[in-house]
Amino acid sequence: MARMKFLCDAERCIECNGCVTACKNEHELPWGVNRRRVVTINDGVPGEKSISVSCMHCSDAPCMAVCPTDCFYKTEEGVVLHNKDACIGCGYCFFACPFGAPQFPNGPAAFGARGKMDKCTFCSGGPEENGSKEEFEKYGRNRISEGKLPACAEMCATKALLAGDAPVISDIFRDRALRRGKAGDAAWGWTTAYGKPEQGAPAPAAKEGAK
Repeated sequence: MARMKFLCDAERCIECNGCVTACKNEHELPWGVNRRRVVTINDGVPGEKSISVSCMHCSDAPCMAVCPTDCFYKTEEGVVLHNKDACIGCGYCFFACPFGAPQFPNGPAAFGARGKMDKCTFCSGGPEENGSKEEFEKYGRNRISEGKLPACAEMCATKALLAGDAPVISDIFRDRALRRGKAGDAAWGWTTAYGKPEQGAPAPAAKEGAK
């Protein structure tokens, strides 16, 4: 069985926030709730890096361990989901999560007054029937049941954000890391972007002023 995971390539992320916008638009999230955000380290200085962060669907999720109502559950694909009907808005999951994934519509309100917790579902919906109106209203669109990847990963212009079966995206990232250590067209350039020219075909003309 596949183990669905996210992986963000910090060497490719350009802090465009396209993943954040795609998530909010796809699931019609309320104001103040962000299932995904972009974090930048050393902003404005040479060597700054950005990474897209959401629920990482941990194998040993701390949110599941601390929830007093056991509203969290894990799918066969390893996606960590929750049941909003069982949530009491205590906020324990927010304090336990190292990624700050759980969000509450009422912010830092008093115990039980934060509202139902909301977080990334890997576009897998919730316990309601797949594709139902009730599921969409509570958890957003269920793209996985439609055979699609999460909207954030599909929207990523530089393909920095990868989503899917853990071994597959690990192989993609590993190949990228190996190519970065090479020089010339093996790493970047025309052949990487468009493939090698056919034998006997003229090479693409260089643009005027190109070095």
